[in-house]
Amino acid sequence: MSTLLITHPACLDHLTPLGHPERPERLHAIERALEAEKYQTLARVEAPMAPVEVVALCHSMDYVVQIREATPREGLVRLDADTSMSPGSYAAALCAAGGAVFAVDEVVTKKVANAFVAARPPGHHAETARPMGFCLFNNAAIAARYAQHRHGISRAAIVDFDVHHGNGSQDIFWADRTVMYCSTHQMPLYPGTGAANERGEHDTIVNAPLRPGAGGDTFRAALEQTILPRLNDFAPELVVISAGFDAHMRDPLANLNLTEDDFAWATRRIMEVADCCAEGRVVSVLEGGYDLEALADSAAAHVTALMRG
Repeated sequence: MSTLLITHPACLDHLTPLGHPERPERLHAIERALEAEKYQTLARVEAPMAPVEVVALCHSMDYVVQIREATPREGLVRLDADTSMSPGSYAAALCAAGGAVFAVDEVVTKKVANAFVAARPPGHHAETARPMGFCLFNNAAIAARYAQHRHGISRAAIVDFDVHHGNGSQDIFWADRTVMYCSTHQMPLYPGTGAANERGEHDTIVNAPLRPGAGGDTFRAALEQTILPRLNDFAPELVVISAGFDAHMRDPLANLNLTEDDFAWATRRIMEVADCCAEGRVVSVLEGGYDLEALADSAAAHVTALMRG
Protein backbone atom coordinates (compact mmCIF):
# COMPACT_ATOMS: atom_id res chain seq x y z
CA MET A 1 0.00 0.00 0.00
CA SER A 2 1.15 3.49 -0.80
CA THR A 3 1.16 6.87 0.87
CA LEU A 4 -1.53 9.24 -0.44
CA LEU A 5 -0.91 12.94 -1.08
CA ILE A 6 -4.08 15.05 -1.01
CA THR A 7 -4.27 18.69 -2.08
CA HIS A 8 -6.45 20.97 -4.20
CA PRO A 9 -5.82 24.08 -6.35
CA ALA A 10 -8.66 25.84 -4.48
CA CYS A 11 -6.35 25.98 -1.45
CA LEU A 12 -4.23 28.48 -3.39
CA ASP A 13 -7.23 30.82 -3.67
CA HIS A 14 -7.23 31.62 0.06
CA LEU A 15 -5.42 34.94 -0.13
CA THR A 16 -3.89 36.80 2.80
CA PRO A 17 -2.58 40.36 3.23
CA LEU A 18 0.72 41.30 1.58
CA GLY A 19 3.62 40.06 3.71
CA HIS A 20 1.45 37.59 5.65
CA PRO A 21 3.41 34.41 6.49
CA GLU A 22 0.50 32.03 5.72
CA ARG A 23 0.50 32.45 1.95
CA PRO A 24 -0.25 30.35 -1.16
CA GLU A 25 3.47 29.99 -1.91
CA ARG A 26 3.67 27.53 0.99
CA LEU A 27 1.81 24.92 -1.05
CA HIS A 28 3.88 25.65 -4.16
CA ALA A 29 7.05 25.02 -2.12
CA ILE A 30 5.76 21.63 -0.91
CA GLU A 31 4.57 20.72 -4.39
CA ARG A 32 7.99 21.42 -5.90
CA ALA A 33 9.75 19.37 -3.22
CA LEU A 34 7.46 16.39 -3.88
CA GLU A 35 8.18 16.46 -7.62
CA ALA A 36 11.52 14.72 -6.96
CA GLU A 37 11.92 11.25 -8.43
CA LYS A 38 11.72 9.47 -5.06
CA TYR A 39 8.11 10.68 -4.69
CA GLN A 40 6.87 9.35 -8.04
CA THR A 41 5.23 6.38 -6.29
CA LEU A 42 3.06 8.69 -4.17
CA ALA A 43 -0.62 8.28 -4.93
CA ARG A 44 -2.05 11.76 -5.55
CA VAL A 45 -5.64 12.99 -5.49
CA GLU A 46 -7.54 16.26 -5.29
CA ALA A 47 -9.39 16.91 -2.05
CA PRO A 48 -13.19 16.93 -2.17
CA MET A 49 -15.05 19.68 -0.37
CA ALA A 50 -16.25 18.68 3.09
CA PRO A 51 -20.03 18.74 3.50
CA VAL A 52 -21.02 21.40 6.03
CA GLU A 53 -22.54 18.76 8.31
CA VAL A 54 -19.11 17.10 8.55
CA VAL A 55 -17.48 20.42 9.48
CA ALA A 56 -20.27 20.78 12.06
CA LEU A 57 -19.01 17.66 13.86
CA CYS A 58 -16.52 20.04 15.54
CA HIS A 59 -17.98 23.50 14.96
CA SER A 60 -21.51 24.75 15.51
CA MET A 61 -23.59 25.07 12.34
CA ASP A 62 -24.09 28.72 13.27
CA TYR A 63 -20.31 29.17 13.15
CA VAL A 64 -20.02 27.45 9.77
CA VAL A 65 -22.71 29.77 8.40
CA GLN A 66 -20.96 32.76 10.00
CA ILE A 67 -17.71 31.88 8.19
CA ARG A 68 -19.54 31.37 4.91
CA GLU A 69 -21.31 34.70 5.24
CA ALA A 70 -18.10 36.51 6.21
CA THR A 71 -16.58 35.58 2.84
CA PRO A 72 -16.07 38.83 0.88
CA ARG A 73 -17.11 39.23 -2.75
CA GLU A 74 -13.85 41.04 -3.40
CA GLY A 75 -10.77 42.11 -1.49
CA LEU A 76 -9.99 40.90 2.02
CA VAL A 77 -11.92 40.93 5.28
CA ARG A 78 -10.21 40.58 8.66
CA LEU A 79 -11.74 38.22 11.22
CA ASP A 80 -9.11 39.07 13.85
CA ALA A 81 -5.62 40.57 13.92
CA ASP A 82 -4.09 37.47 12.30
CA THR A 83 -6.92 35.84 10.38
CA SER A 84 -8.48 37.11 7.17
CA MET A 85 -10.64 35.85 4.32
CA SER A 86 -10.64 36.45 0.58
CA PRO A 87 -13.34 35.43 -1.93
CA GLY A 88 -11.73 31.97 -2.23
CA SER A 89 -11.21 31.33 1.48
CA TYR A 90 -14.44 29.49 2.31
CA ALA A 91 -14.00 27.01 -0.54
CA ALA A 92 -10.35 26.54 0.41
CA ALA A 93 -11.33 25.83 4.02
CA LEU A 94 -13.92 23.27 2.90
CA CYS A 95 -11.29 21.60 0.69
CA ALA A 96 -8.77 21.51 3.56
CA ALA A 97 -11.35 19.86 5.82
CA GLY A 98 -12.56 17.66 2.96
CA GLY A 99 -9.03 16.47 2.26
CA ALA A 100 -8.66 15.47 5.91
CA VAL A 101 -11.89 13.44 5.97
CA PHE A 102 -11.15 11.85 2.58
CA ALA A 103 -7.76 10.82 3.98
CA VAL A 104 -9.57 9.15 6.88
CA ASP A 105 -11.81 7.23 4.45
CA GLU A 106 -8.87 6.00 2.38
CA VAL A 107 -6.69 5.06 5.37
CA VAL A 108 -9.36 3.40 7.51
CA THR A 109 -10.64 1.32 4.57
CA LYS A 110 -7.03 0.33 3.83
CA LYS A 111 -6.98 1.70 0.29
CA VAL A 112 -3.71 3.41 1.26
CA ALA A 113 -1.25 2.95 4.11
CA ASN A 114 -1.36 6.57 5.29
CA ALA A 115 -1.95 10.06 3.93
CA PHE A 116 -0.59 13.61 3.97
CA VAL A 117 -3.02 16.46 3.35
CA ALA A 118 -1.13 19.45 1.92
CA ALA A 119 -3.88 22.03 2.21
CA ARG A 120 -4.53 25.47 3.64
CA PRO A 121 -5.80 27.36 5.56
CA PRO A 122 -4.41 25.42 8.54
CA GLY A 123 -6.72 24.44 11.37
CA HIS A 124 -5.43 23.74 14.86
CA HIS A 125 -6.13 27.20 16.33
CA ALA A 126 -9.80 27.17 15.26
CA GLU A 127 -11.97 26.64 18.33
CA THR A 128 -15.54 25.37 18.38
CA ALA A 129 -16.94 28.79 17.48
CA ARG A 130 -13.94 31.06 16.91
CA PRO A 131 -11.47 31.49 14.03
CA MET A 132 -7.94 32.21 15.23
CA GLY A 133 -4.31 32.24 14.21
CA PHE A 134 -4.78 31.89 10.42
CA CYS A 135 -7.33 29.05 10.97
CA LEU A 136 -11.01 28.82 9.98
CA PHE A 137 -11.99 25.13 10.45
CA ASN A 138 -10.05 22.65 12.58
CA ASN A 139 -9.07 20.06 9.98
CA ALA A 140 -7.31 17.63 12.34
CA ALA A 141 -10.16 17.71 14.85
CA ILE A 142 -12.73 17.18 12.10
CA ALA A 143 -10.73 14.20 10.81
CA ALA A 144 -10.65 12.59 14.27
CA ARG A 145 -14.34 13.14 14.96
CA TYR A 146 -15.34 12.04 11.45
CA ALA A 147 -13.40 8.77 11.91
CA GLN A 148 -15.50 8.09 14.99
CA HIS A 149 -18.83 8.98 13.41
CA ARG A 150 -18.31 7.45 9.96
CA HIS A 151 -16.06 4.48 10.71
CA GLY A 152 -16.76 3.58 14.33
CA ILE A 153 -13.26 4.38 15.56
CA SER A 154 -13.63 4.34 19.35
CA ARG A 155 -10.37 6.11 20.30
CA ALA A 156 -8.55 8.62 18.11
CA ALA A 157 -5.44 10.64 18.90
CA ILE A 158 -4.03 13.87 17.52
CA VAL A 159 -0.28 14.45 17.81
CA ASP A 160 0.65 18.08 17.13
CA PHE A 161 4.28 19.12 16.64
CA ASP A 162 3.57 22.61 15.31
CA VAL A 163 5.60 25.22 17.18
CA HIS A 164 2.36 26.89 18.32
CA HIS A 165 0.01 25.13 20.70
CA GLY A 166 -3.22 23.87 19.10
CA ASN A 167 -5.60 25.67 21.42
CA GLY A 168 -8.52 24.86 19.11
CA SER A 169 -7.94 21.11 19.17
CA GLN A 170 -7.53 21.25 22.95
CA ASP A 171 -10.75 23.28 23.26
CA ILE A 172 -12.76 20.91 21.09
CA PHE A 173 -11.65 17.75 22.93
CA TRP A 174 -11.14 19.14 26.47
CA ALA A 175 -14.06 17.17 27.92
CA ASP A 176 -13.81 14.15 25.61
CA ARG A 177 -12.44 10.86 26.94
CA THR A 178 -12.39 9.27 23.43
CA VAL A 179 -9.89 11.63 21.77
CA MET A 180 -6.37 12.25 23.07
CA TYR A 181 -4.64 15.49 22.10
CA CYS A 182 -0.84 15.61 22.47
CA SER A 183 1.30 18.64 21.70
CA THR A 184 4.91 19.79 21.72
CA HIS A 185 5.20 23.55 21.26
CA GLN A 186 7.24 26.56 22.25
CA MET A 187 6.13 28.30 25.43
CA PRO A 188 5.78 31.19 26.00
CA LEU A 189 4.41 31.89 22.52
CA TYR A 190 1.10 32.52 20.76
CA PRO A 191 -1.64 31.60 21.64
CA GLY A 192 -0.55 31.31 25.30
CA THR A 193 -2.18 27.96 26.05
CA GLY A 194 -0.53 24.56 26.40
CA ALA A 195 0.95 24.45 29.91
CA ALA A 196 1.81 20.97 31.18
CA ASN A 197 -0.94 21.20 33.81
CA GLU A 198 -3.65 21.63 31.15
CA ARG A 199 -4.81 18.01 31.07
CA GLY A 200 -8.50 18.05 30.15
CA GLU A 201 -11.44 16.68 32.12
CA HIS A 202 -10.39 13.05 31.53
CA ASP A 203 -6.59 13.43 31.49
CA THR A 204 -6.54 13.04 27.70
CA ILE A 205 -4.72 16.33 27.00
CA VAL A 206 -0.94 15.89 27.00
CA ASN A 207 1.13 19.07 26.67
CA ALA A 208 4.92 19.10 26.52
CA PRO A 209 5.94 22.77 26.28
CA LEU A 210 9.48 23.60 25.13
CA ARG A 211 11.51 26.66 26.11
CA PRO A 212 12.58 29.15 23.41
CA GLY A 213 15.89 28.06 21.92
CA ALA A 214 15.31 24.34 22.48
CA GLY A 215 16.67 22.03 19.81
CA GLY A 216 16.14 18.55 18.48
CA ASP A 217 17.44 16.72 21.55
CA THR A 218 14.93 18.47 23.83
CA PHE A 219 12.10 17.92 21.35
CA ARG A 220 12.90 14.22 20.99
CA ALA A 221 13.11 13.81 24.77
CA ALA A 222 9.69 15.46 25.17
CA LEU A 223 8.18 13.00 22.71
CA GLU A 224 9.94 9.97 24.19
CA GLN A 225 9.30 10.78 27.84
CA THR A 226 6.00 12.64 27.89
CA ILE A 227 3.93 12.01 24.77
CA LEU A 228 4.69 8.57 23.33
CA PRO A 229 4.16 6.65 26.62
CA ARG A 230 0.76 8.32 27.09
CA LEU A 231 -0.12 7.65 23.46
CA ASN A 232 0.80 3.98 23.81
CA ASP A 233 -1.29 3.64 26.96
CA PHE A 234 -4.28 5.28 25.26
CA ALA A 235 -3.95 2.85 22.31
CA PRO A 236 -5.66 4.93 19.64
CA GLU A 237 -7.24 3.19 16.64
CA LEU A 238 -6.28 6.13 14.40
CA VAL A 239 -3.54 8.73 14.75
CA VAL A 240 -3.94 12.18 13.19
CA ILE A 241 -0.78 14.30 12.96
CA SER A 242 -1.06 18.08 13.08
CA ALA A 243 2.08 18.51 10.99
CA GLY A 244 3.37 22.03 11.53
CA PHE A 245 6.96 22.62 10.49
CA ASP A 246 7.46 26.04 12.10
CA ALA A 247 9.60 24.63 14.91
CA HIS A 248 12.37 24.51 12.26
CA MET A 249 15.41 26.62 13.08
CA ARG A 250 14.86 28.75 9.96
CA ASP A 251 11.24 29.65 10.73
CA PRO A 252 10.60 33.38 11.31
CA LEU A 253 7.65 33.04 13.72
CA ALA A 254 9.29 31.18 16.62
CA ASN A 255 12.53 30.25 18.34
CA LEU A 256 12.94 26.47 18.33
CA ASN A 257 15.87 24.91 16.51
CA LEU A 258 14.56 21.72 14.93
CA THR A 259 15.74 20.39 11.57
CA GLU A 260 13.96 18.29 8.96
CA ASP A 261 15.65 15.21 10.47
CA ASP A 262 13.78 15.85 13.73
CA PHE A 263 10.44 15.91 11.93
CA ALA A 264 11.29 12.69 10.08
CA TRP A 265 12.28 11.03 13.37
CA ALA A 266 9.07 12.19 15.07
CA THR A 267 7.00 10.89 12.17
CA ARG A 268 8.63 7.47 12.38
CA ARG A 269 8.12 7.27 16.14
CA ILE A 270 4.44 8.22 15.83
CA MET A 271 4.06 5.59 13.10
CA GLU A 272 5.53 2.96 15.44
CA VAL A 273 2.73 3.65 17.92
CA ALA A 274 0.18 3.47 15.10
CA ASP A 275 1.69 0.15 13.95
CA CYS A 276 1.25 -1.26 17.45
CA CYS A 277 -2.34 -0.28 18.15
CA ALA A 278 -3.92 1.39 15.10
CA GLU A 279 -3.05 -1.03 12.28
CA GLY A 280 -0.63 1.63 11.03
CA ARG A 281 -3.44 4.11 10.36
CA VAL A 282 -1.98 7.64 10.20
CA VAL A 283 -3.52 10.75 8.65
CA SER A 284 -1.29 13.83 8.59
CA VAL A 285 -2.58 17.34 7.93
CA LEU A 286 -0.45 20.40 7.25
CA GLU A 287 -0.46 23.12 9.87
CA GLY A 288 2.27 25.81 10.06
CA GLY A 289 5.71 26.32 8.52
CA TYR A 290 6.54 29.75 7.13
CA ASP A 291 10.11 29.68 5.82
CA LEU A 292 9.55 28.26 2.35
CA GLU A 293 12.85 26.39 2.11
CA ALA A 294 12.53 24.88 5.59
CA LEU A 295 8.88 24.01 4.93
CA ALA A 296 9.70 22.26 1.65
CA ASP A 297 12.59 20.28 3.16
CA SER A 298 10.62 19.36 6.30
CA ALA A 299 7.45 18.32 4.48
CA ALA A 300 9.55 16.19 2.12
CA ALA A 301 11.29 14.52 5.07
CA HIS A 302 7.89 13.92 6.70
CA VAL A 303 6.46 12.35 3.55
CA THR A 304 9.60 10.23 3.10
CA ALA A 305 9.05 8.86 6.60
CA LEU A 306 5.35 8.20 5.87
CA MET A 307 6.50 6.25 2.79
CA ARG A 308 8.80 4.29 5.11
CA GLY A 309 11.75 5.62 3.18
